[in-house]
Amino acid sequence: MPKIRCLYTGCVYLEKGYCTAPMVNMDPDEGCLTFTQLDDPFEDNSWEEELEGFEEWDEDEVDDFEEEDDDWLNDDDF
Repeated sequence: MPKIRCLYTGCVYLEKGYCTAPMVNMDPDEGCLTFTQLDDPFEDNSWEEELEGFEEWDEDEVDDFEEEDDDWLNDDDF
């Protein structure tokens, strides 16, 4: 069986630069018709469900926290 070198990236059939599809369909205008895009792991938004249990911070709480954080640093320490 001949090996077909492939320049497409992100195809499910791509392995070490070669196509592993059992059959390849090529079109002179459109290119490889066998190309199948890999699933994008960053497209999965399931992490948003994990955040549902967390409450959001008020801007006042953030400001208070920043003020408290700065209080430990005094000019006398240096």
